[in-house]
Amino acid sequence: MEMSPNYHPPKEFAISAKDFSVFYGSFHAVKNVNMDFERGKVTAIIGPSGCGKSTFLRCINRMNDLVENCRTEGLLAFDGIDIYHKRLDVAELRRRIGMVFQRPNPFPKSIYENVAYGVRLKGVRKKAILDEIVENSLRRAALWDEVKDRLSSNALGMSGGQQQRLCIARALAIKPCVLLMDEPCSALDPKSTARIEDLIAELSGEYTIAIVTHNMQQAARVSDNTAFFYEGRLVEFGTTSQIFTNPKNKATNDYITGRFG
Repeated sequence: MEMSPNYHPPKEFAISAKDFSVFYGSFHAVKNVNMDFERGKVTAIIGPSGCGKSTFLRCINRMNDLVENCRTEGLLAFDGIDIYHKRLDVAELRRRIGMVFQRPNPFPKSIYENVAYGVRLKGVRKKAILDEIVENSLRRAALWDEVKDRLSSNALGMSGGQQQRLCIARALAIKPCVLLMDEPCSALDPKSTARIEDLIAELSGEYTIAIVTHNMQQAARVSDNTAFFYEGRLVEFGTTSQIFTNPKNKATNDYITGRFG
């Protein structure tokens, strides 16, 4: 991957957006966003449905490449590298920036093969190495003790909460730098949600995490920084404590106090 010649962000930032916009055809979905994701921190992205938060998140590992008529303007950088540079290796980008989606999406394979899948694609074949990676990844995802005796079982037989933690383990197995989470708990029960939130806390520091959530309490619990999006614009960005206790923008205050959204 090549460096952007014009922009070199401070080392404490893993992801940086500068005047970044997203269009679907003529529709301006994300409008001139400027924000930086601190390395090793959890950043929550909040806002009402249709405000552009998931669109923005998916641009960070180029998932919007799969959407017809989607184009971007401005700069979105990962470690100073222009994510949309024409010579960028998108497969390598997605290895370094993992993603967990709204609904668990395990492969119709065994629990073991779900975690090993991406590692095998990288060319790892030795069983001892695969065994170690699978175990370590499942431990990191707080799942090993629940599944260690049924690794050959089909992952589709797991509970929803277990499936989501398996998807996190699958993402961790290929050793990303950044983990994107798009409403990772919206389809889960409260107990499973608590497990995922605990896991986010355990992973922060080692990984840069960005989480889109509709749940204000969740954003307040898990994140260090919070960005509020409204109608495609980044309205306010700051530490989570500041956003939730002393927002500077009236729209931010109205949203977090439940006046709309």
